[in-house]
Amino acid sequence: MMRRSTMATLLGLSALLAGCGDSDVQEVRQWMKQVDATTRPAVKPLAEPKTFVPFAYASQDQPDPFNPNKLMTELAKARAGGGIQPDMDRRREFLEGFPLDTMKMVGTLQKGGVAYGLLQIDRTVYQVRKGQHLGQNFGLITAVTDDAVSIRELVQDAAGDWVERMSKLELQDSKESNQ
Repeated sequence: MMRRSTMATLLGLSALLAGCGDSDVQEVRQWMKQVDATTRPAVKPLAEPKTFVPFAYASQDQPDPFNPNKLMTELAKARAGGGIQPDMDRRREFLEGFPLDTMKMVGTLQKGGVAYGLLQIDRTVYQVRKGQHLGQNFGLITAVTDDAVSIRELVQDAAGDWVERMSKLELQDSKESNQ
């Protein structure tokens, strides 16, 4: 009985060792070599570099726009009062008390050949035309069209200089609400 169990154990171990053979690994290695030999990677070629075409500067006899002396002269003129400034002595108009972001353009109308824009602030509608002032940044209406009111504002930049900024109040889609 002992002999049979020893024999069965030895037979089981030898079967196990036979299963660890190299036959399947060889097939896989052969397949990998075959695939490696037949497969070529598809790499797109790089695009040709663009050729540099030098720019011929034809205005050599003109003054240099980047000349630091010229720039300093213009800056000094602007600081001496030659620059843009709002008229602080002008009487402020009623619509200059409201910021532009609280205004909505809701329509236009024509009276006597003059185009008027209809601006709504809260629940009140005001008529405005070219040349009127509005907004808190010294805004001047430069044009009234069917779809927008164009405004030129004067604001101070980081250096404290007054610069122009263009803004628009565009016509809002009418939305009926049940309020």
